[in-house]
Amino acid sequence: MSSGIKSIRKRHKYRIHDLKRTYLLREFPQENACCEWKEMKNLKNSFAGDEKDDLISYVSAIANMEGGHLVIGVQDKTLEIVGTDLSKFNLNFQSAVWKLLEHCINLSSEGLSIDEYTTEDTYKTVWIVHIPKHLPRRPVYAHKKAWQRVEDSLVEMTQERLAAILEEPIFEAKDWSAEIVPNATLADLDELAVAKARVMFKKVHASKIPTEEIDTWTVEELLCNSGIMIDGKLTRAAIILLGKTVSVFKLRPAVVEVTWTLWDGCQEVVDYEHFTVPFILTVDQILSKIRNLTMRELPGGTLFPETMKQYDDYTIREALHNAIAHQDYTLQQRINFVENPDFLYYANGGSFIPGTLQKALATKGPQRHFRNECLCRAMVNFNMIDTVGRGIKKMFNEQWRRHFPMPDYEIDALNKEVGVKIYGNTINEKYTKLLKENNTLTLEDCILLDAVQKGHRISEEHVLALLGRGLLEGDVLEYSISLDIAKKTKQLSDYTRNRGLDKAKLQQMILQYLQNAGLVGAKRDAIFEYLKDVLPKTKTQEQQERMVGNILSEMKGAGTIIPKGRTWYLK
Repeated sequence: MSSGIKSIRKRHKYRIHDLKRTYLLREFPQENACCEWKEMKNLKNSFAGDEKDDLISYVSAIANMEGGHLVIGVQDKTLEIVGTDLSKFNLNFQSAVWKLLEHCINLSSEGLSIDEYTTEDTYKTVWIVHIPKHLPRRPVYAHKKAWQRVEDSLVEMTQERLAAILEEPIFEAKDWSAEIVPNATLADLDELAVAKARVMFKKVHASKIPTEEIDTWTVEELLCNSGIMIDGKLTRAAIILLGKTVSVFKLRPAVVEVTWTLWDGCQEVVDYEHFTVPFILTVDQILSKIRNLTMRELPGGTLFPETMKQYDDYTIREALHNAIAHQDYTLQQRINFVENPDFLYYANGGSFIPGTLQKALATKGPQRHFRNECLCRAMVNFNMIDTVGRGIKKMFNEQWRRHFPMPDYEIDALNKEVGVKIYGNTINEKYTKLLKENNTLTLEDCILLDAVQKGHRISEEHVLALLGRGLLEGDVLEYSISLDIAKKTKQLSDYTRNRGLDKAKLQQMILQYLQNAGLVGAKRDAIFEYLKDVLPKTKTQEQQERMVGNILSEMKGAGTIIPKGRTWYLK
């Protein structure tokens, strides 16, 4: 590079304007997934303005591919160097870096820098933002959305691309749970916890290792064979599962704690308690707090046995074990376990390792990646996790078998939190029996219909498939459980409430209302208020108002009513 160019990340000056453009074109190829050229005026509000039109959106998109560069101060089409002026934003290249880190969630600081070039002849300044590739399993967010570049446009990242990032292997990342705890000794372990671990280890490995042999092992041998002692030193996983309560302080600053909270029907906290290590023992203490009521057979029913617990033991235990196993302890957050009258809610910190719930349910073999490999393997050895990576699907199958609503997963990739809701109340037992006895239904079918029952949206593809099989009715935008099923399950009241009265009945109500109004008439708002309780609950208020307006227009066209100004009258 010529002597007229000063060092990188300083102010660069070129004697010849054309040389500068030649250099930029050579070093930063225009318009591809790794490089974007932008004129400042095309980046509205510069750094953090409108989504897709500001710098942070482009930084997110480039980072979510392979990383690259963003050249600011060049006209998009002509490549003319028009320069840029960021002084009005009170920014220099260093403060701009900090601003990017502030507004772009998960953006790595390593490799992030800005070069500033200014020509001596025209004094036009160009900024080149060097953007690192996203970290493994950490998409970069701007405006709470992950972006990607598709041809010449920015779009919100597809589920496929997001899942691919979330499933990336972390070969270089250390297993936090496998790290040695300094100054930890066998004296830091709870004797009862170690004894239970030995019993569970024998149960898991009974077919491969004689019980008598395991009984002869020293504590050190048991821990080594369980994978939580390495070279005679205790791992963090050992303290989490078997450590004395006072020894948890050796894991600081990590927070190793489960908080159980009891809420009443008004969502008021009734009781709470904190639990910590050793989790191999305290899990039972946590689960004993649950008011797992016994549900009796309903009069005249034949679906349920004489008695049934509100919650399946396997399901509630598996959900808690999963939260412990997959918690990101470096986030310094508690695991939350909330008991409501009708459901249990678990929440742990960290991304959802499978990426999406669909992938977790579709996976046929064991899970390939773990956040806490050492901890997970030990929990398998101690019979806390029966089969690695298959627990989620089994929880769904257990709820299906019991004819209970399916678990609801809440995956918050932005805030790194995974929540799961386990229901302890039944849906209409006849409806459930109908679904259960239909041998054409799969677990996926039941999950989709369960979502519709709860008022959740499902994909257009799934709607069309269920509509075609007569399980739903309506159209793609406004669908509900089919009337045929509703009749058989005595859900007609819910069906009518969700679908609303048909148009003919609504027209009759309008005619009756205007007749009662007489010469005074009625404004559209008053008519809407009169009808709103019988309008479809699946529509928004805006959609309901538009629906009423269309009906009024049709009745006007038919000559049954007339408008005068903003007031409607019988004709």
